[in-house]
Amino acid sequence: MKFQRPPTDGDGSTLYETVLEGGKHWSHVARRGSVLRLIDLTGGANLGMLFYNPQNPLERYNAPDTLKCQHTFKLTRGHCLYSDMGRIFCSIIADTVGWHDTVSGNANKALVAARWGLKSYQDHRNDWTQNGHDAFLVEGGKYGLGRRDLAANVNWFSKVAVDDAGAMRFDPANSPAGSSVELRFEMDTLVLLHSCPHPLDPATDYPRKPVALQFRKADPIAPDDACLNSRPENGRGFKNNEIYHQCAHGTGE
Repeated sequence: MKFQRPPTDGDGSTLYETVLEGGKHWSHVARRGSVLRLIDLTGGANLGMLFYNPQNPLERYNAPDTLKCQHTFKLTRGHCLYSDMGRIFCSIIADTVGWHDTVSGNANKALVAARWGLKSYQDHRNDWTQNGHDAFLVEGGKYGLGRRDLAANVNWFSKVAVDDAGAMRFDPANSPAGSSVELRFEMDTLVLLHSCPHPLDPATDYPRKPVALQFRKADPIAPDDACLNSRPENGRGFKNNEIYHQCAHGTGE
């Protein structure tokens, strides 16, 4: 697949960058005070992501709490991503897309085989049809995580809205080429991610959409920070993080 090199900050602030090709997976421990910029290089990408506390992997991303405490169905700039212990893994500090899905979950092997055909790695090597569920299991296994540790994930760049009849509708034009979203990490976070297709993607051929990943150091949080102030609940979430770090990774409850 041909795609352009991702744009790099001209001031040299990018600490590390790579491109995750379509249908692949990756993982990393993002440190507190770092920013991860995600770039949809060709348009129409889906980037599944899960979050865990590397000090205690039982603490992981909680989609229901993230949505209900911020009174939203979608994720965009100003929103925070919460753990099941009331702390904030990361904040969305910039977003050119405007809608990211966190309710639709993953495609599994059976769904991918039924929609796009089963292509194994043994027969097709890098052109095999990987699925999000198994991709998360591969990356999670590197840290001792398994099936029971999977949770509802974020699907960056994907939009799923609900129509008047209550049906979920996937928008294939949600993310144009060059779209980006920036995540500021508020605590050390184990990030699992994959670029496999969204489970509701109606594409005829198996989508292989590359996403660029760029890390840089975050600026200090200002008093008027959009994520801190977008909801009263977020102020309490940041306070939970403060207690957690002051108490040397205590519970923060």
